[in-house]
Amino acid sequence: MTTLRSSAPRILATLGALGAAAAVWGIGIERHLYTVRRETLPVLPVGSAPLRILHISDIHMAPWQRRKQRWVASLAALEPDLVVNTGDNLGHPAGLAGVRAALDGLRGVPGVYVHGSNDLFAPQPRNPLRYFLGPSSRLPAVTRIDTAAMDRYLTDELGWTSLNDAAARVDVGGRSVDAFGVNDAHHGLDRLDRVPELTAALRAGPGAPEATIGVTHAPYRRVLDSFTGAGADALFAGHTHGGQVRVPGVGALVANCDLPLRQTRGLSEWQAAGRRVPLHVSAGLGHSIYAPVRFACRPETTLLTLVARPAD
Repeated sequence: MTTLRSSAPRILATLGALGAAAAVWGIGIERHLYTVRRETLPVLPVGSAPLRILHISDIHMAPWQRRKQRWVASLAALEPDLVVNTGDNLGHPAGLAGVRAALDGLRGVPGVYVHGSNDLFAPQPRNPLRYFLGPSSRLPAVTRIDTAAMDRYLTDELGWTSLNDAAARVDVGGRSVDAFGVNDAHHGLDRLDRVPELTAALRAGPGAPEATIGVTHAPYRRVLDSFTGAGADALFAGHTHGGQVRVPGVGALVANCDLPLRQTRGLSEWQAAGRRVPLHVSAGLGHSIYAPVRFACRPETTLLTLVARPAD
């Protein structure tokens, strides 16, 4: 007992030093260590040439985040065939100027996008421990963001297509990709009841696409089940931040939705309606301005190369 008591100050000091070092790393260093993840998906018809999709999510842009703006702008050098943007581009009511600086280099590259909650409402301070109780809810007093201005930029200037409770056949360099999606599912704004009619309209069009993708910001099970049953060849989502703070050897502690924690980051499979399809959840590039930390979860974007399925 005496030995334990004499060791207690040293143990507490060590734990305090480790905690301080983790905070310095997560707040001061890792949240700026942007990286490109690369994945390959065999979902195209036999004989198809590869198709490169840049998946961007959760930029959470604030006006002063110049380093992030420069890094995202550099992604144009990857020369993607299609951009899939799964929302939460804005992280501040005045964030649009920074989004412009970041994404202008992708002007003219075909793209699709959906809204996240931060594209609709300004962020607010939250107790991080509440995330362990379940998905966050909208606070009573919210500030609306100028979503219409962001939409005009993405559609009129970049030439991207909104998939907020919508569907479209996208021309990708003379090839076609069918895409459908929903508005922010985190706050129940998704219209999953419309998915069957949207996908039926796509299938009724002339010709056949090389791939059909389902796009959502928040990967709730109900959304992924609906998209898989509707015939998506691949699913794209963001929202989770990969857990944002992960424990090495354990992984994410929270998902902020009902997605299994093991699927909060990267490529996995989703099974529903007798089908298994690839699910890619981006850990995203940012964080709330009120929680400026990432630990064991570097900010990321992903370049996915869609290739032909193996011949039978």
